[in-house]
Amino acid sequence: MQNARGPAREFPPLRRRGIQRLAYERWGAGRSVWETERGDRGLEVDQVEVYEGAASENAARTLGLEAGESACIRSRRFVLDGKPVMLATSYLPASLVAGSAITQRDTGPGGTYARLAELGHKPVHFREEIRSRMPSPEEASRLNLPEGTPVMLVCRTAFEEEGRAVEVNEMVLDAAAYVLEYDFDA
Repeated sequence: MQNARGPAREFPPLRRRGIQRLAYERWGAGRSVWETERGDRGLEVDQVEVYEGAASENAARTLGLEAGESACIRSRRFVLDGKPVMLATSYLPASLVAGSAITQRDTGPGGTYARLAELGHKPVHFREEIRSRMPSPEEASRLNLPEGTPVMLVCRTAFEEEGRAVEVNEMVLDAAAYVLEYDFDA
């Protein structure tokens, strides 16, 4: 089988377990939210940028940032078995995370959510909104997508106990690389 960029390679889709991956028992114990999903597959996070700047319009509104208030922005590309599968950009209020490991390239065991908990802003509720569309030229290039491959957009908001949004993560997923799984009791 061929595609516009050469021979197609069989890539077993990643089963993204949307509910279980965000359980406190996982990141609270210092484990990655990717741990059970990737199994023994090789995961690399590259193209990591961490800086302070203006949040996206949606993130600024959701986080309740005032005009001119900065966000800590964490932009990453996730590569599984050598294949780029996701672009993720997290926005957090800069004043909330200033001086913490969240502002560093490597946030440490348990990632951003464990660091938020250490700062007294433990996420206790998450909301994800999912849409799909065709990728922008930049997204298609960074994800190395064959022509005609759609992307899934996942916008996750993390809320602390008082209901305040403490992180907005805007993700662009290669639709051909994922199966979204939601398993929960009635």
